[in-house]
Amino acid sequence: MTKRLQAKYKISRRLGVNLWGRAKDPMNTKTTPPGQHGSAAGRKKTSDYGNQLRAKQQLRGYYANMSEKQFRKAYQEAFASRGDTSETLIGLLERRLDSVVYRLNFVPTVFAARQLISHKHVKVNGKSVNIASYRVKEGDTIEIREKSKSMALVIEAAQTQERSVPDYLEVDHKEFKGKFVRTPKLAEVPYPVIMQPNLVVEFYSR
Repeated sequence: MTKRLQAKYKISRRLGVNLWGRAKDPMNTKTTPPGQHGSAAGRKKTSDYGNQLRAKQQLRGYYANMSEKQFRKAYQEAFASRGDTSETLIGLLERRLDSVVYRLNFVPTVFAARQLISHKHVKVNGKSVNIASYRVKEGDTIEIREKSKSMALVIEAAQTQERSVPDYLEVDHKEFKGKFVRTPKLAEVPYPVIMQPNLVVEFYSR
């Protein structure tokens, strides 16, 4: 197991959940947080602030453990928009290119999606995009570059179909091409664990 994978799975263990719903996640067998005192950590009573912080860490960690700066920026944009801030925040996160590539089952993990994009294997509306945080728009076409369709990682992910593709996306796995149909609501996003963006809003509103 690489250091990158070990670091990723430490996020799951620290939060106490199988964050991405993967069969390979050690949380399926190791139910305590990492570290010498992991077994004792679960007995602590959590404050309102602790619950809010945990909700933020869980949501931020899910999206390839994006930086605090990027995550806060997304919250600030959602807060400045009209409508429900928590719903808007989820919509902004799901419009990230790495999130879309992951949802389309072109890769096994959102971390792999970020790497695939940074290495210029992904195109949006026929143009190469190497920024994982690039925000797609409704109607945008996302596809794997022709020369990259033979990559073992991409082929295996498409064949395995580890996750179902949500209704707000369309995909053709034979052509490795998908479409972002519309911005989803929280209830439509197939999180394997319960996300509480309302607590994230409370955390940043303190």
